[in-house]
Amino acid sequence: MRAELTVEATDGAARVGRLRLARGTVATPLFMPVATRGTVRAVPTHDVEAIGDAAGPVPPVEVLLANTYHLMLRPGADAVAALGGLHRWCGWDRPMLTDSGGYQVFSLEPKVTDEGAAFRSTYDGSAHLLTPELAVEIQEQLGADVQMVLDVCPPLPSSDHVVRAAVERTAAWAARALAARRRVEDQSLFGIVQGGVDVSLRREAAERTVELGFDGYALGGLSVGERRDEMLPAIDAAVALLPTDQPRYLMGVGDPLSIIEAVSRGIDMFDCVLPTRLARHGTLLTDAGRLNITRAEFIRSEEPISATCPCPTCARYPRGYLRHLVSVDEQSAATLCSLHNLTWMSGYIGRIRAAVRSGTLRALRDDVAEVWSGSDPGGARV
Repeated sequence: MRAELTVEATDGAARVGRLRLARGTVATPLFMPVATRGTVRAVPTHDVEAIGDAAGPVPPVEVLLANTYHLMLRPGADAVAALGGLHRWCGWDRPMLTDSGGYQVFSLEPKVTDEGAAFRSTYDGSAHLLTPELAVEIQEQLGADVQMVLDVCPPLPSSDHVVRAAVERTAAWAARALAARRRVEDQSLFGIVQGGVDVSLRREAAERTVELGFDGYALGGLSVGERRDEMLPAIDAAVALLPTDQPRYLMGVGDPLSIIEAVSRGIDMFDCVLPTRLARHGTLLTDAGRLNITRAEFIRSEEPISATCPCPTCARYPRGYLRHLVSVDEQSAATLCSLHNLTWMSGYIGRIRAAVRSGTLRALRDDVAEVWSGSDPGGARV
């Protein structure tokens, strides 16, 4: 199914639009919380669903991302399919995206050959070979609205030879994925552009990926060790060659400054574990930057995290109580802090959309840079 993007407003290269997927049309730009094993860690699906309001300043979360690598190992794609597919299994009736396991090619260092990626399970040590065809088969069983091709994501910095090899292998695997797909009517297949921070190689990879003809396009292999000033030219090089009527997805990038910089370059979709990973360690996202709730100064604080935040955590609990929960390693601390961070991120995306519509994105970008310029692109999807 071709993922069609209708652009409703622009500000330079930035755009706001509506993306049509199998289970509905969603607003862009969008941020996908990471539900690695079928759930956002520490946050029940119904609580994620309750975030935001389409008519308010905090838009709802409309798309979740799940991890193919983990779900193929436990409980197994066949088990998910037997229980009605990914949406019914995890109780989420809005669109979903599954990554291919390509990030694990980067993070777990399996043996990669032209055939695929050979690895041992992080759960029981069993041997597996993930091929482009198997990645498609598994994702078709899971049944997300969007599936990703299997790619090779080299760490940065890497030698020219390693980055070139990743581009070549990703292109070959992408063609095999297209040939293997069967579920066309209700599932979109996105291609992935590699190329590291080499601008000419990014252009070449983008051209080759577009020539294959996918339902949408992603930029992979970024936020894996490079600086932001190295990442942004690579984004520019690739986006210039991607179709304007299809979505552009920057994988694994979630810090606020990198998001707004990428939106200003024409990116529509993001995912990252950053909001929930920070939350589990007591770090909260605010308009003034990161707030470490474990600091001693908050032990008697009656203030909420943010007086203007509509999340249930800010509406009910003072900083002093949250600090206590985190300090005693209470499980509910991860849930309450994650709910706040996800709500903040949704509100931030809403502010970006509004700025694009009003033609004030540059001013918002400058404000964000004052607060977040010291943060790194901090990616990952596990």
